[in-house]
Amino acid sequence: MTIAIPPARNTDSAITPTDIPTVPAVVGARLSVPLVTGDRVTYANLDHAASAPCLEQVRDAVDELLPWYASVHRGAGFASQVSTKVYEQARDTLRRFVGARSSDTVVFTRNTTDSLNLLAKSLPRRTSVVLFDTEHHAALLPWRGPNVRRVQTPESPAAAVPALEAALKLCPEGPRLVVVTGASNVTGELWPVADLAAVARRYGARIALDAAQLAPHRPVDIKALDVDYVALSGHKLYAPYGAGALIGRADWLQAAEPYLVGGGATKNVVDWGDHLGVAWSAVPERHEAGSPNVVGVHALAAACDTITRHGWDRIVAHEQALLTRLREGLRTIPGLHELSIFHGDHDRVGVVSFTIHGHEAGLIAAALSAEYGIGVRDGAFCAHVATRRLLDRVDATEQRALRASLGLGSTVEHVDRLVAALRTLVTEGPKWTYAQQDGRWVPADDTRPLPPFVAS
Repeated sequence: MTIAIPPARNTDSAITPTDIPTVPAVVGARLSVPLVTGDRVTYANLDHAASAPCLEQVRDAVDELLPWYASVHRGAGFASQVSTKVYEQARDTLRRFVGARSSDTVVFTRNTTDSLNLLAKSLPRRTSVVLFDTEHHAALLPWRGPNVRRVQTPESPAAAVPALEAALKLCPEGPRLVVVTGASNVTGELWPVADLAAVARRYGARIALDAAQLAPHRPVDIKALDVDYVALSGHKLYAPYGAGALIGRADWLQAAEPYLVGGGATKNVVDWGDHLGVAWSAVPERHEAGSPNVVGVHALAAACDTITRHGWDRIVAHEQALLTRLREGLRTIPGLHELSIFHGDHDRVGVVSFTIHGHEAGLIAAALSAEYGIGVRDGAFCAHVATRRLLDRVDATEQRALRASLGLGSTVEHVDRLVAALRTLVTEGPKWTYAQQDGRWVPADDTRPLPPFVAS
């Protein structure tokens, strides 16, 4: 039996289902999941910020490639030549997707974390690094040592500009790099990237953009933003096949030792008896040792192509309409506090984090899943410094928050179901019994079977 979830009540949103533009379809849009009550419901995936579902066009592109799959580069077989062509074409697709300069290189990685660690390993000696302490761990942790300056959270996007300038003034002479996120994975708020890049230029600094959360929701243009590097992840961009990219200026990457050593990164290896002489490949191959993930790269390129063809105007309109409906609905929940980095309301992508006074985030998340078929995230979202600071602002009693994140797989029904479920949980409490297991809340006596392909 499939249960009917009532729409949210008592909201004054003017957004109706007919106002939501159509967008590319995702795999699993009609996924039916079991509830602890014995019923079934269509899954409401409101966790796009963690990993976005696969686009149908991406799945089809991968299926089309798989019969031709072979190892890329230097293969004489026809399938290898096809795979190589697909792999190298993807660089051009990524370059167009982010508006890269003709001289920029595209290095394929596993994800944004991998990309920023690669860049960190490639910095010239004594490079000063400046970043805000609100960054995701992927952008916060790779930079270590005395030359790293963390700037405290600014009160507004405008205040971020003089804060960065003050930090850059304190940097010693030498190479400088500013690291900034495009959109917060905690609050969805957009950062003034172009304004920060202008400040970086005045002080001779380069700027690296963490676009993991920005690229799936808004267009990224390296030239327009005047940034030097962009890092992004396929699994955030509706291509969950294990590929990401670092796109940007080639000189630091070319001068650095390979990120990994092995086949593909080498142009020539000579046995000198007591040691091996190695001539490394030029970028991008220099940092792509091992057999490349041609399937993941092709999937990433297919996602970028699909989004570009569909048009950003419709994608942004879809998400903003849902975001407006969600935020208006959440304001009707007693005791709910939305987290924000900046004071005031600023432009943001479809990410909302919040606490509910007197209710544990983990328990609410577990009940939303088990009783309503809704997937959200709870915790500190791999941005512990930022999230805990924001929780302190709202006097939260615990160091965890709830996050609902929207994307191409989100619908009006998902949003309304979440708001209605939260209202019921806050006013009436969970209908099921929950217990702590390995530090997380889980439904007690949960007899729901896993899918057949999952080992029990």
